[in-house]
Amino acid sequence: MTLKEQLTDAMKTAMKARDNLRLSAVRMVLSALKNREIEQKKELDDQGVIELISTLTKQRRESIRLYQEGNRPELAEKEEAELNILLGFLPAQLSLTEINELVDRIVREIGAEGVKDLGRVMKAVTPLTAGKADGKAVSDAVRSRLT
Repeated sequence: MTLKEQLTDAMKTAMKARDNLRLSAVRMVLSALKNREIEQKKELDDQGVIELISTLTKQRRESIRLYQEGNRPELAEKEEAELNILLGFLPAQLSLTEINELVDRIVREIGAEGVKDLGRVMKAVTPLTAGKADGKAVSDAVRSRLT
């Protein structure tokens, strides 16, 4: 079953269960998915859907941060709930230890020595962590390893 089909099934299940929060979050993903397909004039595969959901989770994390800074805990809680729903559709997330091990392996393979090689390391690591880890966490791990 494709990820797109899983999203459609999740929407139907949420409708039947009258779970408004889950229904809203899944509809938001399906709407963004449809818009992306119209933009690209082709149907997205599972990898494309994962990238889209990763982008939406990144937006949720930023919204949570801004709401907390703006002293709006009720809105931050809603965003956190949506974030948890979105994370359910992504592959299992890598832990910080796993990210660090992956970065160390790539640095050894490439022979990177300093911050000047940051771009090369990120170029090699990013495809391996797409949808499995937050880009900022990966970037921080690479930067700390190279400095």
